[in-house]
Amino acid sequence: MDQTTRAEADLREKARNYLPGGSFGNAPEFVIVEGEGGRVRDASGREYVDYLLGSGPMLLGHNHPEVMEAVRAQLERGATFFANSPPGILLAEAICKAMPCAEKVRYTSSGSEATLYAMRAVRAFRGRSKILKFEGGYHGMNEYALMSLAPKRHANGTNPIPDSAGIPEVIENEILVAPYNDLEAVKAIIEEHHDALAGVVMEPLQRIITPRPGFLQGVRELTSKYEIPLVFDEIVTGFRLSYGGGQEFYQVVPDLCTIGKIVGGGFPLAALAGREDIMRHFDAEAVGPERFLPQIGTLNGNPIAASAGLATLDVLSRGDAYERLFENGRRLMEGLGKAMGDAGVESQITGEPCLFEIVFTGAPIVDYWSVENGDKKKLSMFNSLLAEHGVIKASSKFYVSVAHTDEDIDLTLQAFDAVAKEIAKH
Repeated sequence: MDQTTRAEADLREKARNYLPGGSFGNAPEFVIVEGEGGRVRDASGREYVDYLLGSGPMLLGHNHPEVMEAVRAQLERGATFFANSPPGILLAEAICKAMPCAEKVRYTSSGSEATLYAMRAVRAFRGRSKILKFEGGYHGMNEYALMSLAPKRHANGTNPIPDSAGIPEVIENEILVAPYNDLEAVKAIIEEHHDALAGVVMEPLQRIITPRPGFLQGVRELTSKYEIPLVFDEIVTGFRLSYGGGQEFYQVVPDLCTIGKIVGGGFPLAALAGREDIMRHFDAEAVGPERFLPQIGTLNGNPIAASAGLATLDVLSRGDAYERLFENGRRLMEGLGKAMGDAGVESQITGEPCLFEIVFTGAPIVDYWSVENGDKKKLSMFNSLLAEHGVIKASSKFYVSVAHTDEDIDLTLQAFDAVAKEIAKH
C-alpha cells in the first residue's frame, strides 16, 4: 500500500487535537475524501472497495447520478425551510406505500431520535412505561437504547446493563431485556409483565443474527394477544432486505417501524412510521393536550435529504436492483466461507446476503452471546488485513451495495483468500 501522505498526516494530527479520540466517533482508521460507485478513496489517494458504505446508507453506491441530480435541483430551490415541502410530503407517501405497517410518517434527523420517539409514542398510546428490548439489539444512542446493547456479563434475568456512562439509574427500571431467538423466554417475560409494558422494540434482523423460523411470528402473536405495540427498528433493514423492509422480507407486520440510512439517500434523515391510531399522538388536535406528544426538529423532513431519499427509492423500486444486490452478497458470503474453510480457519458466516459478517467461532450464531464469544482478535486482524488488500468494511459487518461491480467482487474474493491464509498462520 502507498505511504500516508503529508496531507493525511496533517489531517490526522488536527483530528487528534480537536476531536475526542481523534474521530467523529465512527471509523477513526480512515480519512475518506471521495467515493464513486462501490469504491472510496482516502486522503492519501488509496482506493478501496467499500463495504462500509457510510454505515449503510449508500445502497446505490456513492455519487449515484440520479440521486445527485435530485439533490442539485433542490439546492437551487433552497436548503431548508422549517415547514412542509414537496419532497418531504412525497417521500412520506412513498414510505407509506412501501412499508406494510406504515399509515402515517413522522420525520427525525437520526435513527437514534426515531427509536426514542417510537418508544415515547407507544408509552403515550398504552399509558404504560416499560419497554422490552432484546439483548444485543441496537436502537441508537438514546438512554433507553443503550441498555444491554453490548454487555460484557450476563444480566440477572430481565435486568438491563447500562452500556454508557451518564445514564440515570432510573432508566434501568423502565427496560426489560430478553434473549433474541428464544421465544419461550420472550413468552415468559411478556406473560409476567404485560400489564406494565408499553411496547416491544426489536430489529427483525438483529445486527447480523437471522431470526429462527417462527421467532418473529411468535413475538407478533404474543404482542397481539396482549395488545402490546410491536416496534420493528428498521433503520438498517428498511429498504435493504426488500423494498418493504424486514417486515416484508420476513412476512411479519409490526405496529410501528423506524427507518433511516437508505431512506435519506446518504443525507441526515430518519422517520417513525406506523398505525394511525398510535401516530395520532403527534397531532394535538386529534388526542388533546394530555396525550399529545410534541416533536419538533429544525431539520426534520429536510428537503435536500428528502429529495435524495425520493430519488433513491425511485431507483430501488424499478428494475432488478434487489436481484443484483442479493447476487453480490451471495457471491461474497460463499467466497468468504470457502476461503476460510480452505485455509482451515474455524468461522461462521452469518446474516443475509445484503448484510452479513464473519464470526470466528465453531458454534452456531443464534443470539448476542454466540457473536460475543467469537474470537475478537481474529476479527480485528481480518478487518486490518482486508484494508491492506484494498477492501474496507464496518468493524462488525459487511454492507453490500447495488453498485458493487463484478470487478469489485472479484478483487474482494482474492483478498478473502489472501487474508484467510494469513489468519491461518496465527
